Amino acid sequence: MPAERTESESRRLLRRLRDVLAMPGKGQDRLDRITHLISDSMATEVCSIYLFRDEETLELFATEGLKKSAVHQTRMRLGEGLVGRVARTGLPVNTADAPSEKGFRFMPETGEEIFSSFLGVPLQRVGEKLGVLVVQSKEARVFSEDELDALEVVAMVLAEMTELGAFAGDDGGGRPIHRQALMFRATTGQEGAAEGRVWLHEPRVVVTNPVADDPLTEIERIRDAVGQLRISIDDLLAAEQLDKEQKQVLEAYRMFAHSRGWLKRMEEDIQLGLSAEAAVEKEQSAARARLEQVPDAYLRERLQDLDDLSNRLLRILTGQGADTGAAMPDNPILIARNIGPAELLEYGRRLKGVVLEEGSVGSHAAIVARALAIPLVIHAERITSEALNGDNILVDGDQGIVHLRPEETVARAFRDKIAMQAEAQKRYASLLGLPAQSKCGQVIALHMNAGLMADLPSLEGSGAEGVGLFRTELQFLVRNKMPKRAELASLYTRVMEAAGGRRVAFRTLDIGSDKVLPYMKPNDEPNPAMGWRAIRVGLDKPGVLRMQMQALIRAASGRPLTVMFPFIAEFSEFIEARAQALREIHREKSLGHPVPSSLEIGAMCETPSLAYAPKAFFEAVDFISVGGNDLKQFFFAADRENERVRRRYDTLNISFLDFLGQIIARCAETDTPLSFCGEDAGRPVEALALAALGFRTLSMRPASIGPVKALIRSVDLGEVRAVLDAARAAGEVSARPRLMDWLAHQKV
Repeated sequence: MPAERTESESRRLLRRLRDVLAMPGKGQDRLDRITHLISDSMATEVCSIYLFRDEETLELFATEGLKKSAVHQTRMRLGEGLVGRVARTGLPVNTADAPSEKGFRFMPETGEEIFSSFLGVPLQRVGEKLGVLVVQSKEARVFSEDELDALEVVAMVLAEMTELGAFAGDDGGGRPIHRQALMFRATTGQEGAAEGRVWLHEPRVVVTNPVADDPLTEIERIRDAVGQLRISIDDLLAAEQLDKEQKQVLEAYRMFAHSRGWLKRMEEDIQLGLSAEAAVEKEQSAARARLEQVPDAYLRERLQDLDDLSNRLLRILTGQGADTGAAMPDNPILIARNIGPAELLEYGRRLKGVVLEEGSVGSHAAIVARALAIPLVIHAERITSEALNGDNILVDGDQGIVHLRPEETVARAFRDKIAMQAEAQKRYASLLGLPAQSKCGQVIALHMNAGLMADLPSLEGSGAEGVGLFRTELQFLVRNKMPKRAELASLYTRVMEAAGGRRVAFRTLDIGSDKVLPYMKPNDEPNPAMGWRAIRVGLDKPGVLRMQMQALIRAASGRPLTVMFPFIAEFSEFIEARAQALREIHREKSLGHPVPSSLEIGAMCETPSLAYAPKAFFEAVDFISVGGNDLKQFFFAADRENERVRRRYDTLNISFLDFLGQIIARCAETDTPLSFCGEDAGRPVEALALAALGFRTLSMRPASIGPVKALIRSVDLGEVRAVLDAARAAGEVSARPRLMDWLAHQKV
C-alpha cells in the first residue's frame, strides 16, 4: 500500500464496504467478504476479524491470508497476545516486528509466523468492547498514520454494523445485541416483581448511517450541531440559580465544547468517509479508551463530562432521545447507569421498576425505590448498552434477576409468579383490620418505614399501626442546597397530619457513608460505612441538628413528638444529642412557641458496642430501635454493599440470634421499649424468629406487613421459640433449616 493515502481512496473503501454489507447472505459470508475487501484495498497479505465469544474470550471469526482452518478454532483471553492487548486497552498496536513485541503469542494453527508487520485496532462503540480488526504483512514496516486512520474508520463502521446485527449467524458470534433474549444476574435493591417496557433514563443513540458520501454536507452538519451545543451550555451557565459546583461542571462542558481539537478530529474523520454521527462516536470511543488508562483521578472523572457532551451532540444530530417527545410506555421500567434521588422522584409512581448498572443497596436511588414500593435491581452490568426503549423486560427484585426481551416460556413462568403474588395480596387484604396476634395470644405491633409524603397513604392501605422509621435525609438528598427550617417544618407538619394521630418516629439526619449530600464536600474515607456519618456528623456540625430539631418541634405544635438518633455507638453520644434536643425545646418555649405535649427521645442500636453500654444508657433512653441492616453487617464484619460477603451470613445464625437476645434481655431489665427495624423485619420467616425471640414491635416496608401478619397469625410463638432453642442445643450454625422444616410440617 502506498505510504500516503488520499481522502477519496478512504471514502472509496467505505463505499465498497457499505456495498458489501448491503449484500444478502449470512453473517459469516459478510465477514469473509469484508476481510478480503480490506486486505485488497490496503494491499496487505492478511486481514482478520476477532470478535468476543464472551466477555473474556476473543475468537477468530474471519480471515484473509491466515489458514481458514483456524477460523472459529483460534481463541484467546482478554489481554492475551497482541490482539488481546488491543481489546483490553482499547488502543491500537502498530509494530514492524510483531514476534518481538512484549506479550506476543504465537498461534501455529494460523500460519501467521511469516508475517512480521502487525496493525490491530479495536472494534468498540462508546466503551463497548466488540472485537479487534487486524492487518498484517510480510514486509517489516510500521504502518503510516494515514493507514492507521483509515483502519480505525473502517473499524468504527464495523462496530456500528456489529451492533445492528450485520454479522449475526448460526455460530453465535457477531450477535445483534438489541435482538437477543438476555438474562442479567445482578443484586436485589428492593424486592418485588414487575413486567414492563424499557424506558431509558438517557436513551442511547443508534447510528444507522455510519458512512456518508458527501463530506461537505456532513461537516456543515457537525459544525451546526456543535454550535447548538455551545449555545445550550452558555444558556445553562447564564442561569442565576446555579451553585458553585454546578457552574464548575458546566465550565468543564464548555471547555470541551469549544475545543478546536475535538471538532477538528471529527471533521478529519468525516473527510475519511464517516457520517457526522459516526465521527462523534469514533472520537468518543477513542477518548474513553485513552482516559481509562490515565492514573490521574481528576482526568478520569472528566470522562463522564466528555460522554455527556458527546451524547448531547449525538441527540442534536439525530433527533433521538429526550427531545423527540417520545411517549413513556404505560408500564415503564427505568433503565439507567445510575440515577439521583431527585430524578427518580420526578418519575414517581409511574414506574413499575428500576434497573441500574451501578448503585448500592443503601444508595439514594434504593431509598427512593423503597419509598415508591417498586422493584429495584442494581449491578446489572451493560444493560444500558443492550436495552432499547420499548423492549419487553421482566424484573425479579426478589432474586436480583432481569430478563430482557425474554422468550415466551420465561415470560409465562414470570407472569405466573406475579399472579401468585397478586393472589397472596388479596389474602393479606382480608387481614387488614386484624391484629398480628399469634395463636398463643401474643400481639406484635407492625409499623412501617417511610421517607416521603407519598408513603403516608400506605398507613391505611397496609394496616400499619404507625411509622417506626421516618427517614428525614431524603428531603436533604433531593435538593441541590440545604433546605430551610420553614420548609422542613412544613413537611414534618404534613407528615404528622397524614399519620392521623399515629406514632411517627423521626430519625434525625442519617448522612455520610453512601449518602452524601450534593452540596456537602465528600470525604474520601477508606471505609465510609464506619466513618464520619449519621449522629457523628450531627454532633460535629451541631447547626444542622439544631435546625432539624427546631423544625420538628414547630411541626409538632403541641402534639406528641418522637425522635431517634441514628448510629449511636456509645452512651456519651446519646447524652450529647439528647441535650441538644432538650436545649431546643427550652429555646422554643422561651420564644413563646408551643412545645410537644410529650417527647420521646430514642436511639438506634446499629453497632454491637451499644449492646454493652452501661445500664444508665438503657435507663436514659425512652426507647431503642435495633437497626438490623447496619447491626448485622458490623456483627459479621460483612459489608452489605459487597455481594461476595453480604449473603454469606444468615440472620438466623444462632450467634446473631443470641446477640439479639442479649439486647432484648437488657431492655427488659430496665423496661425499655424495643423494636426491630430493617429488611429482616419485613421477611416473614425472619420476622417470625424475631417475634419468637421477644421483639414486640417490628418496622418494615408497607408491602411486607400483610405477609408478616399472615405468618404470625398462623403459628404459636412459643413453639417457634422451642424450634430456635432446639437448633441451639443441637449445635447448629443456623436455625433456618430446622425452622423451615417445622413450618413445612405446620403447612403454613
